[in-house]
Amino acid sequence: MDKRIRLTPEILDYVLSCSEQPVPVQQWLIDTTTALGQVAEMQIAHEQAVLFTLLAAASKARRIVEVGTFTGYSALAFARGMPADGTIDTYDITDRWSSTARRAWQEAGFAGRIRQHIGPAAELLDLLPPEPTVDLVFIDADKVSYIGYWEQLLPRVVDNGLIIADNVLYAGEATSVHAEGNAAAIRAFNAHVQADDRVQAVMLPLADGLTIARKLPAGYGR
Repeated sequence: MDKRIRLTPEILDYVLSCSEQPVPVQQWLIDTTTALGQVAEMQIAHEQAVLFTLLAAASKARRIVEVGTFTGYSALAFARGMPADGTIDTYDITDRWSSTARRAWQEAGFAGRIRQHIGPAAELLDLLPPEPTVDLVFIDADKVSYIGYWEQLLPRVVDNGLIIADNVLYAGEATSVHAEGNAAAIRAFNAHVQADDRVQAVMLPLADGLTIARKLPAGYGR
């Protein structure tokens, strides 16, 4: 018996109503980002933020690397779940929205845990220690570089550490064999992850699609 259901707007509203609601600083950041207009679509959905807080807490992640900062909502979500001695390094190509992100982090009391780096992530990530020291990675930046970020960061993730990637459905366009542009890049990334025997991965139809992967210890029987 197939218990999968198709999410109607009514079912989605019910699901969201049964999830943890935004705390005041999160609601401020949602409202402030929404006011930016169409670019606000780059902000993660709140249900994703709740999951990120849960994952950071459950995994006791002390070192998080995030590619793609925007207005800081995902970094804030991770910070809410990580231990007090944890740190987040977040990378973005522009500081256009940094003041908004810093204000939210400061108001939430996490500014000291989050270090923002501005510049090409592919270059800056190479400055990280090459050995496995990262507990959790979140990729949510330029789609054509997802495979590159994956390959840069996976060797730096500890055994059983997590790698999360957003927009893996790309509004459903990535499901098409005729996908083009960013959708084609995401489709290639999805195939790359599926074929990678270094990880155990699952794709969730959450918001615009979310992949969560666990780095397998050497010799693990998949």
